[in-house]
Amino acid sequence: MAPKTPPAYDASLADHGFEAKELKGLTYPLGDHAPQYGEIYPLAPDLGWTRMPVPGNLAHINLWILDDGDGYAIADTGLFMPGTIEHWKAMFAGVLSDRQMTRIFVTHFHPDHAGCAGWLANKFKVPIWMNRTEWLMVRMLTNEQLDHPPEEVLNRRRFAGYDEERIEQMRKGGWGSFARAVSRLPTGHVRLDDGQVVRIGQRDWTVMTGGGHTPEHASLVDFHNGMIIAGDQILPRITSNVSVMDSEPEADPLGEWLDSIAKFRAALPADMLVLPAHGEPFTGVHVRLDKLASGHHERLEKLEVALRDTEMRAVDTFDLLFDREIDDSVYGLATGEAQAHLRHLHLTGRIKCEIRDGVGWYHAA
Repeated sequence: MAPKTPPAYDASLADHGFEAKELKGLTYPLGDHAPQYGEIYPLAPDLGWTRMPVPGNLAHINLWILDDGDGYAIADTGLFMPGTIEHWKAMFAGVLSDRQMTRIFVTHFHPDHAGCAGWLANKFKVPIWMNRTEWLMVRMLTNEQLDHPPEEVLNRRRFAGYDEERIEQMRKGGWGSFARAVSRLPTGHVRLDDGQVVRIGQRDWTVMTGGGHTPEHASLVDFHNGMIIAGDQILPRITSNVSVMDSEPEADPLGEWLDSIAKFRAALPADMLVLPAHGEPFTGVHVRLDKLASGHHERLEKLEVALRDTEMRAVDTFDLLFDREIDDSVYGLATGEAQAHLRHLHLTGRIKCEIRDGVGWYHAA
């Protein structure tokens, strides 16, 4: 049974009092141990790990507390919702009460990562460090609240195969739910660029950007100590959603994602400790990146083969692509991911697409 109090820090995370676990080629040095919401577990003397709640299957997001000279920085912020806010307030009144926040790092624009960034930045008068594109995405989406989705968006769902009943449900649902989970950002930020080296406390972190999940997701890599704050770029058990986005309807996000996997595979040492946004810290990054790439290639092959026998819309491919029932709660995400795979096959010349009555029908090349 795991001890109730965190053990003393060990630089290798090999002598920490927890039983390591190996699963599918990955090693979890802390086993299944994870901090409670609002608790800080010391991964190192200058690096803490906490969690905040996320509704649905994800259940949590991992956040990181980094010593930064006279104070501390944080990496990612959690959703802007009452539960997360209360946990932050309890930490500020408790374990973090004797220290000052210095700055906020955000890996990408998604609400569970950027949600509390504006609230925290305004509360503590500290800067947000973010990739420019990701920061602009938050600024754009928090200002986009309409009574109805734009007609061009509804037409794209028709293209994917939505029937008129589902289109009408979308129309009645309004547009701009992003803003309900994300606090308004300040008017300025500090830009994170690919390859940039940022000094945080006594560590140098190299910014590595990746595309596909979001336009320019920024991970932070401490090459000297063999550690990466990976965000959603490298997750141990689940695959990050890769979808065609309404902001770039003609893009090839899956192509970008596969290129990013190759980029990280070439740059990261095989024994690097990965600090993911969801799940537990692990080693075996090359194994995981290879698995992520092969999983997408297998789905692409399956789609290409199936389309030799019958033409399909994006919504017709769910059974081929996903190992779960696609209900209303994930229908939009599934549609975006299906479109990403079909678009990649189309743009690489492996299949063709015909548009009939505004609907995209894919078939063999």
